[in-house]
Formats: sequence, C-alpha cells, structure tokens
Amino acid sequence: MSRAAGRRHLLGEHLDEFAAFCADRELPIYRAKQVFEWVYQKGVTDFHAMTSLPVGLRRQLAGEWVIFRSSITRQRESTDGTVKLLLEWPDGATSECVLIPDGPRRTACISSQVGCPVRCAFCASGVDGLQRQLTAGEIVEQAMRIRALCAPRPGGGGSAVRRPVPPVEESQFLTNVVFMGLGEPLANYGAVIRAIRIMNAEWGMHVGARRMTVSTVGLPRQMHRLASEDMQVNLAVSLHAPNDDLRVRLIPWAARTPMADLVAAGRQFFDATGREVTIEYILLAGVNDSVGQARELAGLCRQMRCNVNVIRYNPVPGLDFVRPTSTTTQRFVQQLRSLGVNAHVRKSRGLDIEAACGQLRRAAAPPAVGEPGTEKCEVTGGTERLSIQS
Repeated sequence: MSRAAGRRHLLGEHLDEFAAFCADRELPIYRAKQVFEWVYQKGVTDFHAMTSLPVGLRRQLAGEWVIFRSSITRQRESTDGTVKLLLEWPDGATSECVLIPDGPRRTACISSQVGCPVRCAFCASGVDGLQRQLTAGEIVEQAMRIRALCAPRPGGGGSAVRRPVPPVEESQFLTNVVFMGLGEPLANYGAVIRAIRIMNAEWGMHVGARRMTVSTVGLPRQMHRLASEDMQVNLAVSLHAPNDDLRVRLIPWAARTPMADLVAAGRQFFDATGREVTIEYILLAGVNDSVGQARELAGLCRQMRCNVNVIRYNPVPGLDFVRPTSTTTQRFVQQLRSLGVNAHVRKSRGLDIEAACGQLRRAAAPPAVGEPGTEKCEVTGGTERLSIQS
C-alpha cells in the first residue's frame, strides 16, 4: 500500500477496502461510499471540500489518506488539442500521461512504470532504463489527472481545458484509457490489473473495459494470464518487425519471446475473450517499411485474429531513425490490405510537444554524468533484468 508522508493513497483502494477502514474506525459504512462519490463522480481531491462529511471526519481522513500524490511539473498543449503532463511523485520519480482528443473521444494514455526496462532502439522511454514500478494508485491518478482536463469549453467547442475540479455532469468525459505510455504494463502486472479494476468499477472511474487497452512488447505468460482475468480489455502487441531477426535488433527483449510464442498467445487471447489482438507496428524509414516486409507481416497476421495499427515514427532527438513518407506508409498499408489484413494508419498526435513516450520526461531531467545532454543520447541496445510483479 503506497504512502505519502505516512498517509495512504486512496486511489489505490477498492471501495470494500476503504469501507473496512471505516468499520475499523467505527465510522458508518456509508461514509466510504460518500467519499468515493466525491472523488470519482465529482472529481474532488481535497477532503476538506467534501461538505456532506462532518468537519471532524474530514480532518481525520486528511490526516490518514491522500488523494493526489503527484504534482504537475510540466504541461504541454499541442495545436491538435493533445495535452501532455509530466507528473512528479513524492520520491522525485516522474512519469508522463497524455490526453488525446479525437472528436467525441477523450483518451488517456498512461504509464505503468517510471522509465522502461525494454530499451527499444527507437524509443526515448527506455534510454535511462527502469527506475521503479508505479503503484496501482499512481496509475489511476494519471487517468484522473487526464480526466480533469476533459471538460469542454463553454459554448461546446470541445477542446480541453485545465480544470482541477470538473462539475458532476462533466466528470465522466474521459472515454478511453490506453496503457501505451512509459513502461511495459505486463511487467508490472499486479498493479496494472488492480488499476484497471478500479478504473472499470461503477464506484470508481466507471470506464468500460472494452474502452481500455493494454499494450505490451510481448510477454506470453502474462498475455495468457490476462486472457484468464475475465475482463473484456483490449490487448495490443508492439511488434514493429515482421521477423525475429529484425525484431531482436529493434527490441532486445524480443530475444526472450519468439514470434511463434506471441502468435500462440494472441490466438489464445482471442479464444478466451473473443477480442481481436491489435498489432502495433511503428514504421521506420528504410528499416521495416518495405513492401516485402509488409507481405511477411501479413503472413504472421493470418495466423491469428488481429488487426494492424501502422504508426509513422515520431522522431526522437539523438536517435537515428527517420519518419517514413506518407507515400511509403500508404504503400505498406495497401499491401497489407491486399493480402486480407485489416490495417489502418494511426494518427500522429502532438508532434509539436514532444509527444513520443519519454521525450518530455527526458527534456525535463538534467543530463546524466557523462551524457552529452538531451539533444544527443546513446542507446546501448542492451537488456536489463527486471523482477516482473505478479
């Protein structure tokens, strides 16, 4: 159970757990439901503002619990409406979360770890490795921070504004949650699943399970486990290559997970849940974007029920990968479609605000000893040991 200055983090608790706390303090059980309504329905993050509670109880709760543990240290807003937050936790660790508006949809892209152990060669997230796991409460807090940005401007314009306490009728404007920020979600399995259940619960954020997506670089054992959780969440696999040789060069952890194992886990996930797997494929100019590679990828896709999200690379300062042209991208997608694969290009968002995972965090951090700064960084391509949480 995470704590800040000796206080428990409310956002990591289930309603029945908080009710047990109330019972232990000889408080009426209905007080637990009142508190959760203030937090999740009204967006209130200060116990002293919960006016239906006695003043003495508000003071008691504020002394034993904290709702938001983070502070917003940086905020960037794109011309396309994307908003990216850099959160700092009490121990000094930082994580990123993003609001992605798209018509009526409001998606929170959240992180599962501080840093990332996977070290994909093209990604800023893992340049500095893994610092620590995020707790379930810290994961939920990111989604709550993004939800507070989702209320439309007066007049129905629909663009995001920063409003820390949205009115009751606007508090559920967050429609989707994706675990596609910093970290490997399935390497922090227990905290991620707990956070999903809190976000999905009627007493919690009440986000539909089918509107949540867990993105993984591919951990077959955890993929099988996720399939057995009796949750209708979506699964996305970050493939980024059509064969094992290239994938190991781009994703060092892929040496542990052959394509055949990922395909088998993807088939089992569909059989257990009825949910198609999404294949995430970042297109890197001259690396994995040829027509021949599209044909090879189609062969893999035909072995399981899946669709393909093709994503044009968001350049990262200091890394040598290049964003492919629109023509190359469309040719790649058309080749997939001609071979019967359901494929489409995912929109690039927030290019003007360092929207790629890890960029804002690295830009805000001082250069490490011996590092030439954020304008140029070196990726070793090595692997890192990680204790995968159950």
